[in-house]
Amino acid sequence: MAKFLNTSATNFFLEELIKNAKERLILISPYLRLNDRIKELLEDKDRLKIDIRIVYGKSDLHPEEIKWLQKLDYVRLSFCKNLHAKCYLNESECIISSLNLYEFSQINNNEMGILVRKYEDDEVFKDAYEEAQRIIRISDEVRISLDEVKADAVVAEAERGEESSTLTKLTTSKLAAKHKLKTADVLEKLTAKGFLTLNENGKHFLTEQGKSSGGEFRSSQYGGYFLWNENTEIE
Repeated sequence: MAKFLNTSATNFFLEELIKNAKERLILISPYLRLNDRIKELLEDKDRLKIDIRIVYGKSDLHPEEIKWLQKLDYVRLSFCKNLHAKCYLNESECIISSLNLYEFSQINNNEMGILVRKYEDDEVFKDAYEEAQRIIRISDEVRISLDEVKADAVVAEAERGEESSTLTKLTTSKLAAKHKLKTADVLEKLTAKGFLTLNENGKHFLTEQGKSSGGEFRSSQYGGYFLWNENTEIE
């Protein structure tokens, strides 16, 4: 039968769930921010070639975390809009909890959760697993780009300090999200329209046509990025 978990028990059994994964690991949490202990556990699972799926709804990663994720070969990330669920599964156990991944090991919080084991509650485990698979299916698998995440952070900061007219501008990644496309696909379409051009090294540059359409290139301490009017036609 299901086991009730308080704050310390949730931390303990979540760590055990990750460590005991033999075939697959699914981590569903709105916030994609990982502490050192979670990173250590996931690195070990990656070395063992365990299939790891992380589904998130809001990104709050620092550049060093992006670089860390890019080094893991068996971790796949998916973005799910309006995600609020916190559910963690391996092939035999499931934790449904109020605990976000970034709160792992923060025992001062007041959390509640339940642990479901497949051999004890097969039907409940199956229902939770199927719902996790549904969330994965409706999510967009992504490959996080260090430059894009940094650009989004810079734009968000700029938007908080500039007048409302700047809010009509979108980064390439946000323009892609609006059209439900991958960023690479939008870059290809903008290049085909003549708004961007590629140099011999595969780097994009803004053309005069792109500028006249409202496109901008901005520099920051993190590097360069493009901004587009939110109504930019990409087809």
